[in-house]
Amino acid sequence: METLKRCLSLHGFTVVFVVLMMISRGSTCEAPSSPECFRRSSDESMYMCEWTMNTTESDVTFDFYFNEEKFGPKLKQTSAQFREEELIKYETVYIWVEAHVGNSSCTSVQSPVILNDIVKYEAPQEISMSWEKDNLHLNWRAAEDHPALAEVRFLQHGDPTGSWESRIDTTKTNGKTSMFQVHLLRNISYQVKIRQRSTQALSPLWSDWSTVVDVPTELNKNPEVMVKTTLLNGTRKVKLTWKPMPHATAITGISFSIKDTQSSRGCPCAEKSKYTENTEDTIYVSNSPVNISVMAKNAAGHSPPTVIQLPAVKPASDLEACEETILEKKTKKVTCLEWYELQDEEQTPENVITLLGRQSKKERHQIKKDLKDFVRYLYFEHTCVGRMPRTDKMCIFYKMEEAPRTKPQDLYAFDETQDRSIELSWKAIPYADQRGYLTHYSLCNEKSSPEEEFKECHNISATLLKYRLKNLTPDTKYIISLAGVTRRGEGPRATIEIITQPEKTFNVWWSLGLLLVFFLISTLCTVILKRIRMKICPPVPTPVLDFTSYPREKQEMLERKEEVHKLTIHKLLPEAKSIPEETEEGTEGGTDENMENERGDSRMSGEISDEDSDCTDEALRSSREGEITDLENEFAMLTYRNGLVFDMKTDSP
Repeated sequence: METLKRCLSLHGFTVVFVVLMMISRGSTCEAPSSPECFRRSSDESMYMCEWTMNTTESDVTFDFYFNEEKFGPKLKQTSAQFREEELIKYETVYIWVEAHVGNSSCTSVQSPVILNDIVKYEAPQEISMSWEKDNLHLNWRAAEDHPALAEVRFLQHGDPTGSWESRIDTTKTNGKTSMFQVHLLRNISYQVKIRQRSTQALSPLWSDWSTVVDVPTELNKNPEVMVKTTLLNGTRKVKLTWKPMPHATAITGISFSIKDTQSSRGCPCAEKSKYTENTEDTIYVSNSPVNISVMAKNAAGHSPPTVIQLPAVKPASDLEACEETILEKKTKKVTCLEWYELQDEEQTPENVITLLGRQSKKERHQIKKDLKDFVRYLYFEHTCVGRMPRTDKMCIFYKMEEAPRTKPQDLYAFDETQDRSIELSWKAIPYADQRGYLTHYSLCNEKSSPEEEFKECHNISATLLKYRLKNLTPDTKYIISLAGVTRRGEGPRATIEIITQPEKTFNVWWSLGLLLVFFLISTLCTVILKRIRMKICPPVPTPVLDFTSYPREKQEMLERKEEVHKLTIHKLLPEAKSIPEETEEGTEGGTDENMENERGDSRMSGEISDEDSDCTDEALRSSREGEITDLENEFAMLTYRNGLVFDMKTDSP
């Protein structure tokens, strides 16, 4: 009995546990959101119903109800589509969704709706953008022909702490594209997302947000392009290099478009578009004039193009006239003929006419007919070799030629020199007035004198605008004329008259006078310089020695070098007669001894003879006797050096 009670008790607990588990499991079913049923446009016949539900279960199913009536099969997704004929569009209906999760179910709130009034657009697709000053223009595919209400949210790119800002306004449409303008700073990059809703429906719904798109800054500067051209065999290899664009302009990527006027005309090779994401590229062009443009592109637009103008390899002035062309000929090669009309002296090609080799004979005849008479053209023949253009011929082309109709302008003469020549200068005949290939100029000079008739003409290169006319006669009147010459004849002449300068005679007297003046001036300058030199650096006196009286046998003594000693003789005053004789004798003895030494040194040096020494002794004795008899109170000192006697006087102490 007790065992039965235990089993019943255990069974009861089990039932309770199962009931609790079912209740607990049923409580995990969270009610789905109220469904939204709508059309994508007012003309759409299919209705879309959507709802949401937060669940992690994988076996969830849904039943959709219209006015208490289950509609359609069980659904495994949170959306359903219905045709309009299956629904009540113009009356209020109640719609709801019942979700089934396992053995439990839950129901959304019932919503009263009139289906015909509800329109929900798709999220904006195919979004494009462009800058105009500080206005960002956004474009996307229009949902309907009429304008819509749009909300644009934007955030500064690369700012994680920033918040989204919003702008709401009505779009403009051209039937296919919705356009929205928002005021932003064009030097800042942004992130943008858009949603829209109908302005015509009674109960419009906002569309889903579009994917976030990056908006780069405006490309307001053209690329800085460097060009390096290499001449090949009739082809030019053009290497283009440019600097990278700023980072803010390239957040969505950036590419560069390279175009040239030759390939855009398909001459001579097939037309092709060239894009690159690198900062350099190499193209090949022919030898005719060509314009190359490089343009940067990003998601917000493109930069102004950088245009490189490459002139023809040779200027028109260096080209010869065309002898023949292949205009009327057929060729199997892929050829292209070009005519560039030259209207001015700047040699700027205009009105380019292109003839491709695959064109018919009738088209060729029409192109020849379109060429103008008496108009200068740059003519080129190109072929396509290895998908690269090559120029086979270039020359000056005239459909029809005639002699020039105007004369050279501004002919004048100047710079007459003594070698009887004069410089002539003029301006070229305008291309429009040449009316043919200018082969040369005809220059004539004619003397206007009744005594002598003389006329001389020269042919001058058509490229020259200056010429020196030589071998003219002095003091003579000349008539100088100049005319342009084509292969069909000579044009009008420009004429000027000049009178050469008379011959200048050489005046001998003037020359002699000038020479005399030059001589006097040079002599005067020499004297003045010598006087100045005497004042600044006076000459040092040089002793004069006469050796002619010396005997021949004493000439050997002159070769000896004299030693220098000083000899001083003190003059005795009248009061000093009591001086002891030994002092005087000592002095005289010393003097004699010194003099003997001087004479010995003189003999050793070979600079003075014995007779010279005797003369010196005699002069010293005479001087001493004169000093003794002198009554003046003064001190005299005689110095003997190198054979000379110097009198050094000073006042007595």
